[in-house]
Amino acid sequence: MPTDPQWHLIQAVTPPKWLIADIQRVAPEISGQYLAQLLWQRGIHDPQMIPGFLDPNHYQPTPPSAFGAEMEQAVQRLIQACDRNQKVAIWGDFDADGITSTAVFWDGLGQFFTQNRFLTYTIPNRITESHGLNRPGIERLAVQGYQLIVTCDTGSTNLTEIEYANELGLDVIITDHHTLPPERPPVTAIINSRYFPSDHPLAHLSGVAVAFKLVEALYLALPQVPQQPLDHLLDLVAIGLIADLVALKGDCRYLAQRGIQQLQRQLTQRTRPGVAKLLELCKRNGDRPTDISFGLGPRINAVSRIHGEASFCVELLTSKDSARCRQLAEETELANTRRKSLQKDVLRQVTRKLEQLDLSTTSVIVLSDPQWPIGVLGLVAGQIAQTYGRPTILLCEETVAGKNNVRLARGSARSVNQIDLYELVHSQANLLTSFGGHPFAAGLSLPVANIPLLVEGINQQARQQQSSDPAAVVQADLVVTLAELATDGGRSLFKELKLLEPCGMGNPVPKLLIRNCWFDQVWNKNIKDRKGNKVQYIKTTFYICDTSFESGFPGLWWGHYKEEIPAGPCDAIVELDFNAYERRYEVRLEAVRPVAENPTQTLNSPIVDWRQNSNKAEPNPELLVMDHCPDSWATVQSWAKQAKMAGKTLAVAYQSADAPDSVAVWKQLVGMAKYLARMERGVSRTLLQASLKIGPQALQVGLESLQVYGFTVRDHKNLIHISGKPSTKTLTAEERQQAILQFVDAVREEQFQQQYFQAVSVDVMGGIIADQQDPDDAMP
Repeated sequence: MPTDPQWHLIQAVTPPKWLIADIQRVAPEISGQYLAQLLWQRGIHDPQMIPGFLDPNHYQPTPPSAFGAEMEQAVQRLIQACDRNQKVAIWGDFDADGITSTAVFWDGLGQFFTQNRFLTYTIPNRITESHGLNRPGIERLAVQGYQLIVTCDTGSTNLTEIEYANELGLDVIITDHHTLPPERPPVTAIINSRYFPSDHPLAHLSGVAVAFKLVEALYLALPQVPQQPLDHLLDLVAIGLIADLVALKGDCRYLAQRGIQQLQRQLTQRTRPGVAKLLELCKRNGDRPTDISFGLGPRINAVSRIHGEASFCVELLTSKDSARCRQLAEETELANTRRKSLQKDVLRQVTRKLEQLDLSTTSVIVLSDPQWPIGVLGLVAGQIAQTYGRPTILLCEETVAGKNNVRLARGSARSVNQIDLYELVHSQANLLTSFGGHPFAAGLSLPVANIPLLVEGINQQARQQQSSDPAAVVQADLVVTLAELATDGGRSLFKELKLLEPCGMGNPVPKLLIRNCWFDQVWNKNIKDRKGNKVQYIKTTFYICDTSFESGFPGLWWGHYKEEIPAGPCDAIVELDFNAYERRYEVRLEAVRPVAENPTQTLNSPIVDWRQNSNKAEPNPELLVMDHCPDSWATVQSWAKQAKMAGKTLAVAYQSADAPDSVAVWKQLVGMAKYLARMERGVSRTLLQASLKIGPQALQVGLESLQVYGFTVRDHKNLIHISGKPSTKTLTAEERQQAILQFVDAVREEQFQQQYFQAVSVDVMGGIIADQQDPDDAMP
């Protein structure tokens, strides 16, 4: 079974007034209250940092000369190659950071070297090769007359391959951000952001940002040569930065901010027709980091995951041929669709294998299978690590030709909960044939015969490092009500939180905790690809509700079924997002649990009885007034919890009233349906409930009965639309009567429960709340 996640709420703080004032100077149209709390919680306390953090126009970027002699040596070697008409090869990588790095060099160095004549690029095949330099590729470049290799996002630890290149007469410039070698390799220059201390503004640059810094240095050295402005590359830089696992701090944040400004112009200016087409296909505008992390990045990565070969992605990102880019973008979209389906299949198989494991003795999950496609193992490993709270290694077993039919296992590893995965795997280096990565993600290979030794060794190492059983952690930054979230359709809060973007490691997307909420109109469906075929990858849609707001707020939960959303009162952690396709604000559900499963929230707030108090309308800031009669103990508990969190006393103030005849309510509902159908108008559920004096359950039964009765009922944008009219042609008298009785019974059940709550004493009510009694057990 998956590990039950631990929910952690960051302690609320009261930010200083100067911080709110500074925020309002940068963005005078927002309140700044939520943003100030988040900045203060995240340790951004320096007044000099605030303007540059929120607005790149106020940030002073670090010059490429900060890389020192290595940058100077790289620039001089490139100038030499340019002066002597030497052939230069870009050696990239197959993930989004590596592809965009290659594209930055292709466009950037292409200002100084004639493309395809003096400049080329090569990218390893994800399925048949590995990350980094390899001897056959180096040999091929030497035969073709290349004299300089410039790597991007790779190469730092390829010591034997670098020596082989030198033997063949090729110089090598390394640009990278991965693990450093123990000693400086025999290269012309090595430009790696890991040489900086962790607090340096360039310390967290990804491969594409390091490549950009080299191009920037060359632009500064030969300013008269380039015909294209340097800023033209920034959209590519933003794609690679946000798609990769780097902390968006310092210059990383600045470059991502500038790059997104460039990216959002693509749909109108189309300077990169391939990027523009990708944005259209994933229904994004390019103005949000999530347009990259959930849109462009997965699509670029999908090509190598499915096909192995990803070189055409560089053409997709850099070509000016619109027709060619359209074709490549559609191929990329189909690869991503196939990736989703494969990922879901492998996830199901991995989950089945996990059911056979004793996870109580497992600190690191290691599984293998000869049928698993290597391209999606990293993605599935990440999902498993998050779900089970344990670092996860997934391997594909294969026979390697030419090596005496040795059985090798290749795969990917992903970490969780700040566990240093690199050190864990490195501790088993004697069992491995290859390994590389960083603390959160890695790739590795080893003989199949060594897998049992790896499982034993890495779990022993992990147990020595961990003081307790691992568990997934779900963290919430802010507690909000639906009224706070949904005011102005979500625009106000979204605009304020958006100033934190781009978000990533070290600056995560704000997680909002909504307490005592419930879910309405929950539904899930399989996604379809561009040809209308179903993809085995699902999402659940819903409206989230609480007592603070009269209507629900739309949302979705990727990769989950509707049955996974609990019935009744819940606590939910969500992210606020904008759906460019639907043109609306919505939430993405991150975690949900029934309120009853949270034993740490005790309820013992006092209750006063105002049901017969004629002065109850008098405002009192010390009271939370429950002015609608509840229909369940869950509703009472929800109100009581709100009062406790607000530090108020709950005032029970609903009035006794004669219940209307349930048959008369049916006739009223039919009359309203005829009116709405005639006027062709929509109406909210809240208004229908108030007019009929019924609850949400009875209303839902009523709408279903209307459809049986002959009406067409449609829920569109949280409004009920009714068309048609009662029909006697398709229904028997018995069927018509049954439809009416279903609704009448539902109304009577609600009325019975409300009669109980109109009479129950506050002493009984308070006692049940204080004992946290199960709502179903307390029903009359």
